[in-house]
Amino acid sequence: MVRRLILVLGDQLSHDLSALRAGDPARDLVVMAEVTEEGIYVRHHPKKIALILSAMRHFADELRAAGWEVAYPRLDDPQAARSITGELLRRAGAHGATEVIATQPGEWRLIAALDAAPLRVTQLPDDRFLSSPEAFNAWAEGRRELRMEYFYREMRRKTGLMMEGDKPAGGKWNYDHDNRKPAPRDLLRAGPLRFAPDTITEEVLDLVAARFAGHFGCLRPFWFAVTAAEARRAFDHFATHLLPGFGDYQDAMLTGDRFVHHSVISMYLNIGLLHPGDICARVVTEWQAGRVPINAAEGYVRQVIGWREYLRGIYFREGPGYVRRNALGHRRALPAVFWGGETRMNCVAQTVGQTREEAYAHHIQRLMVTGNFALLAGVDPAQVHEWYLAVYADAFEWVEAPNVIGMSQVADGGIVASKPYVSSGNYIAKMSDYCGACAYSVTQKTGEGACPFNLLYWDFLHRHRDRFGRNPRMGPVYRTWDRMAADRRETVLRDAAQVLARLDSGAVV
Repeated sequence: MVRRLILVLGDQLSHDLSALRAGDPARDLVVMAEVTEEGIYVRHHPKKIALILSAMRHFADELRAAGWEVAYPRLDDPQAARSITGELLRRAGAHGATEVIATQPGEWRLIAALDAAPLRVTQLPDDRFLSSPEAFNAWAEGRRELRMEYFYREMRRKTGLMMEGDKPAGGKWNYDHDNRKPAPRDLLRAGPLRFAPDTITEEVLDLVAARFAGHFGCLRPFWFAVTAAEARRAFDHFATHLLPGFGDYQDAMLTGDRFVHHSVISMYLNIGLLHPGDICARVVTEWQAGRVPINAAEGYVRQVIGWREYLRGIYFREGPGYVRRNALGHRRALPAVFWGGETRMNCVAQTVGQTREEAYAHHIQRLMVTGNFALLAGVDPAQVHEWYLAVYADAFEWVEAPNVIGMSQVADGGIVASKPYVSSGNYIAKMSDYCGACAYSVTQKTGEGACPFNLLYWDFLHRHRDRFGRNPRMGPVYRTWDRMAADRRETVLRDAAQVLARLDSGAVV
């Protein structure tokens, strides 16, 4: 009997993967591969590469213990191919296989590569999610606007999570209004659970240090979970110690407390070590037991069955060209500060510094600090997209691209975001302690010491008035601009132009 190849990718580390369910350990060969191309098609953060490689090696060992034969070339294997399809062809030739069973990748780049491979490749649906692209398309059909909130309500009804009959628990679908508190300093607040590298992980760290030394980001200390058992312990720690405050403080940013009440498990979820249904069930259990307030439970469930599933639906609905969209016509090159260049903006320095060291920043740091600055400055969204894809351990294109191209940079023309998520420095001052140690004054609106966010905010709105001026959610903002004295508006635009000129020249901003 001719053997089949069962492909398992580095973000498909789940024992219930559809490709594995379709395979037969008695006849089929699992192919996993550490290939150079996957580490360099964007210059991924070394911690991200180490997480995936170590988790892959541990998962391969689990498959072997479960009775599978696994072909697994390591990155330093001189016989290894440089790409996934190259490795499939190598194994097919060695074993006389002509058929590959795969679970559909979460990236159009790899889907196209498998489609083009000179083998018979069956791509099965990735059903480790709570909604499918087909179900999302059915929900989206005929709708004028594809707003996440309404998709989320449909997902609540579908899953029954936090429902009382056909009504939402507590009488409201969304408690986001309660989730915008600045966080108090708390030296006793538990952080995410950390794991000491084992022998396998130490070998991976040495390999990554040798092969990807030029990539942005610190490799060590490395403390991520690399197995499903460790990931479950990490989530249990969050649910027990941090979830009660997640709702109140999920938007807060603190110098010296990089994680506040966040779970920091999105990277484990996105590579398959955790299942979304399992973690939502645990959150609901904590709420039902009275250990977690409803705004925390609802806010967390919304992130998982709302935003996460919605963004995947958008990615597959909009197609491979989505990442190249640029509705606002932004062309500025990504400033050097995103790669650790010097800046006087403390909020940006804190967020980029944390990103370099941890391969992690939470959603408000990404949206309202780095994303906000890139949008206000008119940076090319394709460059912004590639930066986020490279530097965050949880960034895979199906979830990252709609977050960046759609939500953050409004480059998709408003499919994801009903308005641009831009702000002056006031929002950052309200939700963080960053401004107190900044070289700029958040209360100064013009002049040499004015916060660049204050200047670029109005400049952005002025540049794009034709697009956003009739947006009802933006009307009050434009009326405020119109009420300003003409000479003050001219000063704001002149000072903003100076900030942008400094960016273009490579000067420190």
